Amino acid sequence: MAQLYQNKSMLPSELAANEMITNQSMSQVLNHLFELGYIVRVASEMDKRKVNISLSEHGEHTLLQFRHERDEWLAAAITAVCTPEEQAALKVAIGALVKIVGI
Repeated sequence: MAQLYQNKSMLPSELAANEMITNQSMSQVLNHLFELGYIVRVASEMDKRKVNISLSEHGEHTLLQFRHERDEWLAAAITAVCTPEEQAALKVAIGALVKIVGI
């Protein structure tokens, strides 16, 4: 779902390649996400045999809610467990990691 959020729309084969799984496995994952209402399928305008996958409004909301809850949990855990000096060190390390991954 994160791939779809970042790229807006992708072919199932692109998703499978990015996640390093087989097309068949990706098809099973996408079928399940479709059943849950997290994705929508739209025929490609360029090639009607292909289907583009994107997040539904429900899927995007669910992903963003999960990220928000994860971020709140992590912030609370860091505050509860780490000293102020350790928190400062984490901020410096995160800055370096962001540069590495190019966010």
